[in-house]
Amino acid sequence: MTLPAGAAPTVLFAHRGARAHAPENTLEAFDLAVRLGATGLETDVWLTADGVPVLDHDGVVGSRLRRRPIAATTASDLPDHIPSLAEFYERVGPHLPLSIDVKDPAAFDPLVAVARGHGAADRLLLCHEDLEVLAAWRTTAPEVGLVHSTFVGHLPQGCERHAADLRRAGIEAVNLHHSEWNPGRIALYRRFGRRVLGWDAQHERVIRQLLEWGVDGLYSDHVDRMVDAAAAVTAD
Repeated sequence: MTLPAGAAPTVLFAHRGARAHAPENTLEAFDLAVRLGATGLETDVWLTADGVPVLDHDGVVGSRLRRRPIAATTASDLPDHIPSLAEFYERVGPHLPLSIDVKDPAAFDPLVAVARGHGAADRLLLCHEDLEVLAAWRTTAPEVGLVHSTFVGHLPQGCERHAADLRRAGIEAVNLHHSEWNPGRIALYRRFGRRVLGWDAQHERVIRQLLEWGVDGLYSDHVDRMVDAAAAVTAD
């Protein structure tokens, strides 16, 4: 997936699907996010014991005393509120960019297969914290976008070396906490042709600042705040 850059509108990702407005990672939340004006959706994927990619943040189900991992549970035994990726596409459609935090690397091949089956693989952004894992994915799914989710403190050789490594590996974007972005750092990654994403943008001031700096995408629980801020920045 090619993210818009520069003067193109920032993609407004509804984090876990409008989680400030509806239960997170549910079909209802994704539906609501679209109605509120999100221009991208974000979720987390795990693989069930029978090989089904499903949308959940923590990867465990059950009561406090009987917790079990999704990886050890079949899709039919999951609670009804946890949708599969296929159900997501059937309900929401394939048209918006979908950013996925791939919690279980084993889910990569099955989730790409589902997205391809719905004609949506070229609108995927797959996020992971391990650069080597991302580089391996690049060779098997050339049409998807790949995002390194990290922190500046995890880059001992600095951001310039990191940007060069991303370009060398064919990883399109870097996702940092909003507090770690500034105009100079954005310009550095852009110089290497990389896209910049900011997460945890919850307050109007933060959202507006990221929009004014022209990040390529931002993640928020509050779709209404993102949409209102984007309209205000455009009007200015």
